[in-house]
Amino acid sequence: MLALLLRDFHTNWAWFMIIGNGLAGLWSLGAHKWHSMRSRALWWFIGVAELSVFVQVALGVALVNKYKLEFPAFHAFYGFVAIIAIAIIYSYRNQLKGKLYLLYGGGSLFLMGLGIRALLVGQ
Repeated sequence: MLALLLRDFHTNWAWFMIIGNGLAGLWSLGAHKWHSMRSRALWWFIGVAELSVFVQVALGVALVNKYKLEFPAFHAFYGFVAIIAIAIIYSYRNQLKGKLYLLYGGGSLFLMGLGIRALLVGQ
């Protein structure tokens, strides 16, 4: 019973992660073009969207380790690639100071794409 609830939460949280990173990417790309869209709230939003990736992966790891649920090939791969992508995005922030909004815009949209791919593979 608890395994099914956790699996449903994992599936629903995937949509939160996908939509959140998509909106963060669009907002960041908009902020690159229009200065009025630049605010501290954008960085908080990106932080929450990226944190949702870690929550999603932790939920998946809990499902596999505690409840021994099996997952399709490459499903977990996309989750771990998303974590690595966040680390790479973060590591390039100093080198791309002038293009920071483009970095996080493209990076967030990439994370959204990884989430969509993991969701499709996981069905």
